[in-house]
Amino acid sequence: MVESSALDELDLKLLHALEIDGRAPFSRIAAVLGVSDQTVARRYRRLIAEGGLRIVGVRDHERLGFDRWTLRLRCAPDGAEPIATALARRPDTAWVGLTSGGTEVVCCTQPRTQDEHDVLLGKLPRTPHIVDIKAQQMLHRFFGGPAGWIVKYGPLSAEQVAALRPERSPAAEGTARIDPEDEALVVALERDGRATYPELQRATGRSESGVKRRLAALLDSGAVYIDIEYDLALLGLRTQAMLWITAAPWALDAVGKELATHVEVAHASAVAGPSNIMVSAIARDNAALYAYLSGKLGRLEGVQHVETAPFYRRVKQLTYRAYPR
Repeated sequence: MVESSALDELDLKLLHALEIDGRAPFSRIAAVLGVSDQTVARRYRRLIAEGGLRIVGVRDHERLGFDRWTLRLRCAPDGAEPIATALARRPDTAWVGLTSGGTEVVCCTQPRTQDEHDVLLGKLPRTPHIVDIKAQQMLHRFFGGPAGWIVKYGPLSAEQVAALRPERSPAAEGTARIDPEDEALVVALERDGRATYPELQRATGRSESGVKRRLAALLDSGAVYIDIEYDLALLGLRTQAMLWITAAPWALDAVGKELATHVEVAHASAVAGPSNIMVSAIARDNAALYAYLSGKLGRLEGVQHVETAPFYRRVKQLTYRAYPR
């Protein structure tokens, strides 16, 4: 269990519930948690005000079959901050952060079209203050995306998780797509994953029944999922780092699957490039990160090399900027 002085057990259970179904009505969450609707609503508002909680719709690029890249941009002095800020403003980027003491920008691309991808990769080499670019294509996701991190230490019981898990139509499997007429709906969800049906109706111009039907199709197929973001410091987790892992080719899949089970791992993907696994790791402090690197990760069979780049500051999370300027 993660220790936290800022959140109590009910707060953690509420975060876990929202991770399972970010659009679940407060009444259903309250019934599962054994508290009143008003208590859930009050705790939710406090998490937004004090914990940076946001619930947003996210396009699942892996399910949609879109290429995604992780970019590492080594910058000249005073260049990293403005470059990270500019990248954070772009709709085709996610997870923009400063690492290595603020001298390197790391971001993931999330293009909606191949043209967007080509424009970004084409512009970066001509950007002043960028000294070096490493672009690694993301090949396979071991953990992350729709799979939330809190489930790894599970403040909710298996019965509570089952009661909260939204029903999905098996018929939608394998048909993930976002049609042009869905764009207004997806953009509205990117702004607010808990937007009401009347709000989505006004944003799209569709009937409420049409909004319900198409939203259900997008969620059922996995084209879009609802994710949550919050200040990890509330959970007592103040150290975040990118890990660039080189695993022996024969061990790549096994290492990735094992990493997916580690509570310190918030995201893990196989990538093409100098290293073959990218991990976003979280820990209580530097000592805990060291213990993970030298212990559980260091003993993992098949791992040949690990490069660690602690986050200096997160600039963008998911679809929005983490620190507006």
